[in-house]
Amino acid sequence: MLRQILAAATAAVYSSHASPAQVPASPVRRRPGGVAVRCAPSGGGGGGGGAPAGDKKSKLKVGSPIVILEAPTMLKTAASVPSLRHNSGQVKAGDVGRVMARKPKDVWAVRLAVGTYLLDGKFFRPLDVVDEDGDESPDE
Repeated sequence: MLRQILAAATAAVYSSHASPAQVPASPVRRRPGGVAVRCAPSGGGGGGGGAPAGDKKSKLKVGSPIVILEAPTMLKTAASVPSLRHNSGQVKAGDVGRVMARKPKDVWAVRLAVGTYLLDGKFFRPLDVVDEDGDESPDE
């Protein structure tokens, strides 16, 4: 009796799984109802989403000057072996630095007078550089 129940459960489990031949090789996922969904990065392609943070990211590039808006409570060094430290006044609001590298998830390596740290994009903004004539310098 137990063998019959076990055999029936095993058959039900194996029959419900899709065989490897039924899995598509492309990154297109099929949804019920014939709708195809393609996985793409959030910044690319399909329009929409004109968030102000996107404008900030488009202005920032390696070498861009930045100004700290809010002092982070913790600092992560941008060394080959990073360390996490409590910010005891090393980085303050109003400090000026320069972007050294872009990291995933809106994290930037920023060179400041006290060292190079990994900072989240919410802690700083691009510095508006003004020429001697009073005109803003062109970005490109």
